[in-house]
Amino acid sequence: MEGGDKPARAGLLEGIRVLDLTRVLAGPAASLALADLGAEIIKVEPPGAGDETRTFPPFREGESHYYLSVNRGKKSIVVDLKSDAGVALVRDLASRCDILIENYRPGVMDRLGLGYETLSADNPRLIYCAISGFGMSGPLRDRPSFDIVLQALSGALSVNGEPGRMPTRLGIPLGDLVGGINGPIGILAALYERTITGRGRLIDVSLLDGMLGMLGYLAQLAFFTGEDPQPQGSQHPNLVPYGSFPARDGSIIVACLTNSFWERICAALDRPELSSDPRFDTIEKRRDNRAQVNEIVAAFTREKSVQQLVELFTGHQVPHAPILGIRDALAQPQAVAREMVVEVDHQKLGRIPIVNRSIKFSDDQRPPPQAPPVLGQHTDEVLRDILGLSDGQIDTLRASGVVG
Repeated sequence: MEGGDKPARAGLLEGIRVLDLTRVLAGPAASLALADLGAEIIKVEPPGAGDETRTFPPFREGESHYYLSVNRGKKSIVVDLKSDAGVALVRDLASRCDILIENYRPGVMDRLGLGYETLSADNPRLIYCAISGFGMSGPLRDRPSFDIVLQALSGALSVNGEPGRMPTRLGIPLGDLVGGINGPIGILAALYERTITGRGRLIDVSLLDGMLGMLGYLAQLAFFTGEDPQPQGSQHPNLVPYGSFPARDGSIIVACLTNSFWERICAALDRPELSSDPRFDTIEKRRDNRAQVNEIVAAFTREKSVQQLVELFTGHQVPHAPILGIRDALAQPQAVAREMVVEVDHQKLGRIPIVNRSIKFSDDQRPPPQAPPVLGQHTDEVLRDILGLSDGQIDTLRASGVVG
């Protein structure tokens, strides 16, 4: 090393090994968060197609966009958990890992012989995170779950959409992605606890619990009023103006959270007198006169281009945003400055762009994340380097179909 530079580290969790028995989205999102923080992720996939998302179109050179989106920085091994030898391999791996994450229905891992009680007996330090739609208890514990089901049962779907129309699901699959948030939070807390107790623990993550927890002020509003909040489109139930307004060539978001912002909006509209108008001079009055306020703002915005409005609202320090498509969002100067898109070398696809880690640290010298693996890319490496198997033993396991 020149100049006394420190070697680049994978991240703050470097040295932590995670056994990833997850598939589709909720579980892989959780292990992705740990991979981004520097943990070593060993993703176990079944023979044949592997993780189900490898079969989700569209494809490029046979590789699924969906799989690539949530599996960067991981190692893929192929093990047949329907065989006793495959289960034994995974059990051996678990004894050498700090964390295990799985997102099967409750009871499946126990039937495989890979439940928490069994694995913690082998490795008392193991932190075992079980992610499921409804958790390990309750009348729905055995029911399969999908993102839209969780959105519906949590109430989130009921408040999404335009007033007076059928509710619509959130465009982002938050019902599943909440597992990628709450799972790592529980795991990191358990890692800290382990430094004190020396023992791991079982973490029970329910996606429905997570969505209910995301209701935030809408839940409290229902408690206060005794009524269900209704869909507001892009508007806010209590804050006005707040939402999407028409422009000459598109639309723009304007958000008024306080009276001081209302004064800035009025100045931007060249209507400073509106800030003291007795119909609009408090948050409650603007809410009660929502239609009038929105029409005043819309009458102004529809005569100007989005770019003109951006410049105007920026000058008056009004909270606002153009509504960007996904490509423009990823290419905007702020995303570029934060290096939110990076290129990585994929074993099959060559140089490809992927979304970068979203958590940054001071003096961050981590190398770019590794590309998502092709199926079984690291099988030999993991069996040889972690379990200490010889090439002959690996060949025997492969010939018998236990690994691939």
